[in-house]
Amino acid sequence: MGETTRNRLARFRARLHDQALDTFLVLQDENRRYLSGFTGEDGQFNESAGALFVTSERHLLATDSRYETQAQIEAPEFEIYRYKDGLASSLPEILTMLGAERLGFESARLSYVQFEKFQEHLKKKALAVSLVPTENLIEELRMTKEPGEIEAIQESLGLCESVFETIINSLRVGASEKDLAWAIEKGLRESGAESVAFPPIVASGPNAALPHAIPTDRAVREGEPILFDWGARLNGYCSDISRTIVLGPPDDTFKDVYQVVRDAQLMATEAIKPGISTQVVDKIARDHIAAKGFGDHFGHGLGHGVGLAVHEKPNLSPLRPMNLEIGMVTTVEPGIYLPGWGGVRLENMVVVKEDGAVVLNRYPV
Repeated sequence: MGETTRNRLARFRARLHDQALDTFLVLQDENRRYLSGFTGEDGQFNESAGALFVTSERHLLATDSRYETQAQIEAPEFEIYRYKDGLASSLPEILTMLGAERLGFESARLSYVQFEKFQEHLKKKALAVSLVPTENLIEELRMTKEPGEIEAIQESLGLCESVFETIINSLRVGASEKDLAWAIEKGLRESGAESVAFPPIVASGPNAALPHAIPTDRAVREGEPILFDWGARLNGYCSDISRTIVLGPPDDTFKDVYQVVRDAQLMATEAIKPGISTQVVDKIARDHIAAKGFGDHFGHGLGHGVGLAVHEKPNLSPLRPMNLEIGMVTTVEPGIYLPGWGGVRLENMVVVKEDGAVVLNRYPV
């Protein structure tokens, strides 16, 4: 087993001990990959490529025939258990084999239907195992990135910026939002990305007032905001970036809004350091936007963590504050959205270092 995997399992086992759990079930894609290296992805929420079972001494990867060989290759130090009729029917045998008494599970991932099936099969075998819901035990480990993870994120981000630069250099009035979104996705794939991190957003004119606009057939026009938001997944790690541009001379509204958003981004980035509250960082940007008269037009959080998932902890937001730590990677993406006119969002990625935030982006804002 590689040193990275050993260290991750050791840290996770310490958390299990603190939670008085003797066994833990891992179903979420990114958490499975983080602890084992297994890259199998669930086709949809009610499907599973497999599950990890971690105890103080053993670590087992349970999957079916579709993924058995892949699991053996990617997680060679894990015991591989192949189930034939689904995980629920094999659960009593696995838990008996592991000597489980208190099984922790990811409450955000295990559906109620599957939970009921687990209970049904345990009852059928008269197996007295307590199913204990947990939150964020692995996600909180994933928040602090290892040097190799930061390198992977930066490589993914660099790919995004390179593709965007090519597209912007050839951008002309009349291109549709859909065409531009496809050009981004095609460019990312052809440049080596495993996939897009999320469907690219291209929103022009009034559509840019929708923070999560879906690209349409609308053609981009001169003098109006064009908001781009895109990301790639490369070697398992995601990137996320937003830029807002204008073709031709910008109007006064664009100049004013853009400057307010950019200043808010800079102020928040400069405030980031180990120990500062995520709520405080969000408030710095939010207060500046409000002071300039746009407080009602910035409704989302300032940023979010990025790693194996494109949205993960920590969140820079007014809700659920926590303190930033060295090694955390987050976006800083203030925005102003004016119905009927459009919007501006600027998004960079930063890593928290000992002396503050280091911006990972190279493409200019």
